[in-house]
Amino acid sequence: MAQLSAKIRAASISILTATSLAILKLVAGVMTGSMAVLSSAIDSLLDILMSGVNFLAIRQAEQPADENHPFGHGKYETLATMIQSLVIAGSGIWIIAESISRLRAGVTLTRIDSGIVVLLIGTIASVLISRYLRRVAKATDSSALQADSLHFAMDVYTNLGLMLGLILIRFVAIPWLDPVLSILIACYILFEALRLVRQGLRDVLDEELPAVVRDEVDRLIQAHEHDITGYHNLRTRRAGSQKIMDFHLTVCKHLSVEEAHSIADHLEKRIEADIQGADVTIHIEPCRREHCPGREDCPSDSTRLDEDDQAAS
Repeated sequence: MAQLSAKIRAASISILTATSLAILKLVAGVMTGSMAVLSSAIDSLLDILMSGVNFLAIRQAEQPADENHPFGHGKYETLATMIQSLVIAGSGIWIIAESISRLRAGVTLTRIDSGIVVLLIGTIASVLISRYLRRVAKATDSSALQADSLHFAMDVYTNLGLMLGLILIRFVAIPWLDPVLSILIACYILFEALRLVRQGLRDVLDEELPAVVRDEVDRLIQAHEHDITGYHNLRTRRAGSQKIMDFHLTVCKHLSVEEAHSIADHLEKRIEADIQGADVTIHIEPCRREHCPGREDCPSDSTRLDEDDQAAS
């Protein structure tokens, strides 16, 4: 519950910040007539959309598993990421088209100083909210908040570039610089959309979790001091903040069903306690050693993969 509250609070703050920045930039864009500032305003409007979608997705993703969703609702976060990428890509294409039109027609900018001040305020706000979201995303392992944090972080560089461009226009009078900057912003927006698509597809296609997670699972199994002779068929995937994994655990064939279940249950809880968001399912198998000397005289070291287990994997 504490993690859910932190995620919802972060998403709410993100929405408020993005809304404030969008209003400021829209006003400045209209005042100056700068397509670059208006492009940045559109980018902030996208932040609002992203934050709003994330807010709804996080609330839904944290719902417990039910009859229709036995694996939980974690992929709502992935769905949110995919929706964001499509909207962002569409906005980037529109900005490029509008910028090319302005580049051909030519537009004179006014009240450039106001635009510079607004972009400075936006830069400071983006730095603060990005750091906050990154901290919460790391603590809660939220892919949606991580995407939100990255978007605000990139806004910092975008705003700095726009400020530099407006300063050059203000003192050097380069009329074509504004639409060119807008096109560069649009290219960045399209790049972000592609990155989000790739991130979402990894979850949709059930790509394996990073090696560091699998190594941690291996370490926890190896450290488990019970009648375990090996494991194999470890499979992992992500669903939002959930890390779903299952594997086959080989135990001494002389154990009772209750004893074997107790070992598996204890190991599941250990992994879920040590790896944030882990959801573990263990399938128990008996040891296949042909000439078993008995439980007390078994030469196999605890948690060591014997040759039969390695062959099975």
